[in-house]
Amino acid sequence: MQIPEDVKEALDQKVFVHIATINPDGSPQVSVVWIGRRGDIVLFSTAEGRIKPRNIEQDPRVALSFSPLDEPYTNIVMQGKVVKTATDGLWLIDGLAKKYLDHDAYQFGTEGQVRVNYEIEIDTITGRS
Repeated sequence: MQIPEDVKEALDQKVFVHIATINPDGSPQVSVVWIGRRGDIVLFSTAEGRIKPRNIEQDPRVALSFSPLDEPYTNIVMQGKVVKTATDGLWLIDGLAKKYLDHDAYQFGTEGQVRVNYEIEIDTITGRS
């Protein structure tokens, strides 16, 4: 799906996004994440050993929810699926640290931590004003 320009502009801001994945028992699991975007693909990063990678491996469907910075009473909900998973380094989390913290590199990793980078293809968007 092509993400509308107003949603792209909101995603490019320092919005905190709630991502929902599906636990093995079918219940939802929600976390706040930093996100990036490449065209119509939404990007986020986490670390191996956390709940999100396990859930996404089992079921790639996700939901994302956020409010634009200048519209706190608007809730944009996007549903889609993870279309690519990679352990290809710190490029994404470093870029997100620059976006969100104005740091050149992510400073909260631990020794030996492996970052998992995800690409999400959006299927539906609701809640726009």
